[in-house]
Amino acid sequence: MSLSHTAAEYMLSDALLPDPSSSRAKGLRLELPSDRLLKFVTVGLPLCLVSLAFAREFSAGSQISCFSPTNFTGKQSAYTDTACWDSLIHHGFDAEGHAVTKSLWALKVFPYSLLVVAVLMYLPYLLWRYAAAPALHSDLLFIIDELDKSYNRSVRLVQHMKKVQQASAEPERFWEEYERARQERYFEFPLLERYLTCKQHAHALAFIYILRNLLLLLFLAATCLYLVFLHLNIFFQDEFSCSIKTGLLQAEPHIPPLIPCKLVFFSVFQLISLSVGSIYVLLIPVVIYNALQLCQWDKGLLSVYEMLPAFDLLSRRMLTCPLNDLNVILLFLRANISELTSFSRLNAVSALREATANKEDIDTVIDFMTLLAGLETTKPKHQ
Repeated sequence: MSLSHTAAEYMLSDALLPDPSSSRAKGLRLELPSDRLLKFVTVGLPLCLVSLAFAREFSAGSQISCFSPTNFTGKQSAYTDTACWDSLIHHGFDAEGHAVTKSLWALKVFPYSLLVVAVLMYLPYLLWRYAAAPALHSDLLFIIDELDKSYNRSVRLVQHMKKVQQASAEPERFWEEYERARQERYFEFPLLERYLTCKQHAHALAFIYILRNLLLLLFLAATCLYLVFLHLNIFFQDEFSCSIKTGLLQAEPHIPPLIPCKLVFFSVFQLISLSVGSIYVLLIPVVIYNALQLCQWDKGLLSVYEMLPAFDLLSRRMLTCPLNDLNVILLFLRANISELTSFSRLNAVSALREATANKEDIDTVIDFMTLLAGLETTKPKHQ
């Protein structure tokens, strides 16, 4: 008999979770995988393409090529290219023959506008990092630690029950007291459950998370509209007529009134704008999906932890409107599931409970541990 008792003690001691390491606080992920992907693409894509545009500009030299008159010298042709690039004004005529001008300066500032886009796309991340991440980090660290501790408390409770049952002269009375203790909720560890309940009535994290996605959606839509505006008004005009008869050259008779010019980098800017616009359009549904995650509960994680004694946040139907901080915390708990050691063990116990013929005998992890420890031989069936 002592051999079976020793085996049960070893089994229960092995079921205890080790003390959490100090690296847990550093390893917590404060961004969801989809949010991290969005940050990488929305910020990194324009920066990468801008670097290619600047490299093209520095390697190719002049970004404009003007058809100067044949009587111009080399220095006069270079001056024409420089003057037309500095002005970037197209001189033309409307249907009635009136002279009209059209500024093409948006082409010159286009690489810098992509830098502004990258900065705007980084702002939602900064908002989340400094307004929500510190509080979320504290919540996750406390909840993960308490969930693992609650599991360990359950195992230690079974260890104590085993010792009391072995020392008890009346096993039936022991199990009667055990059932009464369960009914009067003596096994309840209310700190974690009440903390999660309080998070149901808080909305700061949910508000910041929705605001982050709304800002990102706004910036994506604004960037797409800006690129559509460029394509409709400027990005179909790679040739323009330039006038250099200004200032000291205005009275020179040998200078023609208009000089045709062509933008050398035009196709590169078109390709960059189409790449950014198409990818940003594809990212808009991802942002909407991230925001809509808060419209439904992630009940899978909490349902597993109902194996803990008196942890019935779901069964008591305390989950109301999902737009609160608790739902945000559940999303990030799912992202940090590797740090939650007790989840894998409780998930296995829950799966075994589903596969057990007499499911009424296993309500909590305490029931499962008592069954493994060999206490089920004297345990009365639940009525």
